[in-house]
Amino acid sequence: MNRTKETQTSLSEVHGSIKVDSSMSFKRKLLAFLGPAYMVSVGYMDPGNWATDIAGGSQFGYSLIWVLLMSNLMALLLQSLSVRLGIVRGRDLAQASREMFPGFVNYFLYFLAEIAIAACDLAEVLGMAIGLYLLFDLPLMYGVVISALDTFLLLFLMNHGIRKMEVFIISLVATIGLAFVAQMVIAQPVITEVMSGFIPTSMSNTALYIAIGIIGATVMPHNLYLHSALVQTRNFDRTDKEISRAIKFNILDSTIALNAAFFVNAAILILAASTFYKVGMHEVNDIMDAHRLLEPLLGSKLAPILFAVALLCAGQSSTITGTLAGQIVMEGYLNLRIAPWIRRLITRLIAIIPAVLVIHIAGESATTELLIFSQVILSLQLGFAVIPLIHFVSDRSKMGNFTISLKTKMAAWLCALIIVGLNVKLVYGEVTGWLIADDSIWLRIIVVPLCIFVAMMLLYITFVPIFKKMKPKSINLPHGSFQEIKLQETSKYKRIAVTLDFGSMDGIALQNAINQGGKDAIYILVHVSESAIALWMGNESRDFESIKDKETLMEYKRQMIENGYKCEIELGFGNPRKAIPQIVKNANADLLVMGAHGHKALMDFILGSSVDAVRHQLDIPVLVVTKESSKS
Repeated sequence: MNRTKETQTSLSEVHGSIKVDSSMSFKRKLLAFLGPAYMVSVGYMDPGNWATDIAGGSQFGYSLIWVLLMSNLMALLLQSLSVRLGIVRGRDLAQASREMFPGFVNYFLYFLAEIAIAACDLAEVLGMAIGLYLLFDLPLMYGVVISALDTFLLLFLMNHGIRKMEVFIISLVATIGLAFVAQMVIAQPVITEVMSGFIPTSMSNTALYIAIGIIGATVMPHNLYLHSALVQTRNFDRTDKEISRAIKFNILDSTIALNAAFFVNAAILILAASTFYKVGMHEVNDIMDAHRLLEPLLGSKLAPILFAVALLCAGQSSTITGTLAGQIVMEGYLNLRIAPWIRRLITRLIAIIPAVLVIHIAGESATTELLIFSQVILSLQLGFAVIPLIHFVSDRSKMGNFTISLKTKMAAWLCALIIVGLNVKLVYGEVTGWLIADDSIWLRIIVVPLCIFVAMMLLYITFVPIFKKMKPKSINLPHGSFQEIKLQETSKYKRIAVTLDFGSMDGIALQNAINQGGKDAIYILVHVSESAIALWMGNESRDFESIKDKETLMEYKRQMIENGYKCEIELGFGNPRKAIPQIVKNANADLLVMGAHGHKALMDFILGSSVDAVRHQLDIPVLVVTKESSKS
């Protein structure tokens, strides 16, 4: 069965950017597919996991290891479903939801997904801030603010392709793993006691709260969105055989990566149990307290340093994948695409504000409670991502031969039942406790109706797709869809403006302008003087730079006339983004040719790009040329 590639793509900047040729050897093909799951796995070992694992290990010893194992098995199953959706349908989870559910349901799901991403980002902000504090004694408030700067790291990595980002993430994961291997050697836990933690036991309300936090920290909703998009970065033949092979390679990738994440989480819990629980310190649930007590309890100065380095790596790696998930969710549900750095800053500010408020009001000691609470929020959102995912991969009309088997479907629904059941028990217990402690009218008119509404939405996405065949909606791209065009021959352009920067791009820009107008057109050569005096005095400037700019323009004009072309010159002053559109309009040009400066990533952000700012102010065609234009 051949499958055509859909027109709407997820993470369009890197979609299908890694070519996987069917003629490759097994080893090369395996290496080509490895990567996406490692980017997903960092979400399973972020600072939020640290808080829940430390709390679980210090309070209950090894007894919650089985919860970690169960969470990891659930995560492996659910991530494999996410992989299947992305590979077979070429849709991420948000796109599939938008196609199938009514608008009000999608807005609700989008809202919950954004809350989940913000909660995850909150954990990463606090984790990075704590890591900076532990390593450099930097106050938490400063660390929280500094964490906003990782926006530029994401821009840099995205500009260099998905492979470079995967390598960066894998290096951070390796650092975290090696740090905990060293700490396990130092702590020397008793293996028989550790193995007893794999046996399921009953839980108190406090243990249940921690267990739900562990599930929320392990099976993260935003990772389901992320994984279904990342697997689409591989470009392979769309035949049944190659699709099946891609699914198998990605599931192997997930197995390796998520087991590594399980090792890290288990190591954190075991470290807390063997270090704190063992000596009766059952209330150590604070990351900073854990760091401070490691040296005296283990008798090693290296252990707390490794702990802090691993924490910093965990926070930084998780924040990159959280940003990508935010982009996927926004584009998928809202059909809205914005600049990645703006998206990153919005997500980060949503996380920074509550972190700053909590630190300011309750002090630095409240950060761990906030971390655990953020993971419980993640768990509460999980059912709203898992249940639609199960519906999508169970739909034979969309998945064809790749529809999940009955056994897989039963296991997936069992996972969803466990997740939703634990969350319902937690919410019911919490709300009942609030009503008993304070029977406030506000609880009854806000909290109770809100819980009922959320429960009704959960029932809707669970049962309506089963009993009602939902017809997929037609979806337009974020920047519009196909429109009928009318083509007709016209005369060449008569007045062509060409921006010059007196560099290597000028010749290319002029050649492309001549290609559009020939010798019948009039060419307006435009340059903007940006000296300090030009910015201040405008066309009254008579400084050395402005004079030289005018002379250079005259030299360009002389050469154009000698070659038989009609030419005018216009010298502007000040900001090119404002001056160029005004000059072009005054000259009545019917085409503008601009040379792209070629800055990339951070330099483009710092130095700015005049092209976009100019073209949005004009109603004539703008031809942007690069050095590559001269080769074609």
